[in-house]
Amino acid sequence: MTSTATSGTTSPEPRGPRSPGRPRSERAEKAIIEATLELLGEHGYAALAIEAIAAKAGVGKTTIYRRWPNKEELVLDALAATSVPLGELPGTSLRDDLIACVEYVRRSRGSRSTRLFPLMMLEGLNNPRLRERYETVVLEPRREVLRGVLRRGIEAGELPPDFDVDLGVALIVGPILYLTKVWNVPDDQLPDDVAARIVDSVLDGIRARR
Repeated sequence: MTSTATSGTTSPEPRGPRSPGRPRSERAEKAIIEATLELLGEHGYAALAIEAIAAKAGVGKTTIYRRWPNKEELVLDALAATSVPLGELPGTSLRDDLIACVEYVRRSRGSRSTRLFPLMMLEGLNNPRLRERYETVVLEPRREVLRGVLRRGIEAGELPPDFDVDLGVALIVGPILYLTKVWNVPDDQLPDDVAARIVDSVLDGIRARR
């Protein structure tokens, strides 16, 4: 990738008549994100090139650089954009909200963002900045939701006041990640109530004693 690719002196691409339906910019952005994720899965982060993304998406490099300043920001945005939405938590109890969070992890295992998680962790071994940014942009928002559930449990007196919230996050999501990522147990072989079993087992050990 040459320095001229990011230069502000490059002339804008000519715009033809807008076709009916989705606005041109939205269509282009979707095509770029799709191409980024596909090529990322095929070649990894280090070998991923803006030129190849542009060619696969059917856009010019300037179209990409108008939206993203570099490859890192594009990849992180693409991964964040394809994450499965958590949805609204029940809010009825600590247990119900924790079960919803574990179900979210289980439900999202087939998403592109989740499938590319091992690749990004591997890339992060040689690129600490990328791993840090990946955790901040893609993973941290999900962790913060679960932290919020645990903090509310502390405030409600359901968890001890000195409970380690970050340890709690690991205790809650660790088992389902182990089952789905390490053991790679297929969904149809997991019990329907696996989320409730995990949460109840953890809560039996960490719940505030009255």
